[in-house]
Amino acid sequence: MSDAVEAEDAFKNRCLRAARMLSPCVSYFVERVSFEATDGGDYVDVFLREGPHKPDVVISLACLHHVGTGDAIAVQDSFIDEILVEHLPRLPHPWPDDATGLIDRSSDLPELVRLRIAGPSQVDVVASCLTVYTAVSDDEAGLPLHG
Repeated sequence: MSDAVEAEDAFKNRCLRAARMLSPCVSYFVERVSFEATDGGDYVDVFLREGPHKPDVVISLACLHHVGTGDAIAVQDSFIDEILVEHLPRLPHPWPDDATGLIDRSSDLPELVRLRIAGPSQVDVVASCLTVYTAVSDDEAGLPLHG
């Protein structure tokens, strides 16, 4: 297998693992969405919280190509009805119909990932890099409820 094919499979597999990790987050709330633009790039972090019995989750996206939040104020504390992570391959491979038109595609565009969180508000991000961080819940950590 060539390095290019292995790299493409690695990114696609990373997206699939992230989708599996995030599927239990339906019923969580979007605690906050943080945007940052620096000389090193642009970033979005989405913080998800359900409560003390389930682990907090942070979704970090970098090298942004599209960001949509609708009403940015309403996103905070918004209930999650659906969470979707999709691998968006390089040309000539097609994208899902609902991702077509989000950004202009060209042969220079790398493979991307799309994160879409739907509920009363929506977060929609297309990026080149995705990392999912999961905290240990208080129950899993075995921490006492009172100090």
